[in-house]
Amino acid sequence: MIKQLRKVGNSNALILDKPILELLGIEEDGQVQLTIQDGVLIVAPASPRQVEPAKFDELLDNVVRRRQDVLRRLAR
Repeated sequence: MIKQLRKVGNSNALILDKPILELLGIEEDGQVQLTIQDGVLIVAPASPRQVEPAKFDELLDNVVRRRQDVLRRLAR
């Protein structure tokens, strides 16, 4: 999935959709841990919580449905 950075004051923000936050178990206004590894930015929940497998599948299906056009382009 490709996301656009948004200008916020003197910084740039990465806006995460609610379904993505739910998949990761991150609450609104929650904290994330940023790590850079081999030139890759990794965004992870600061305090991860377990998401039930059935709920994860439901949320993932929602993301895939909403982003199917982008996913098709990425697959090419």
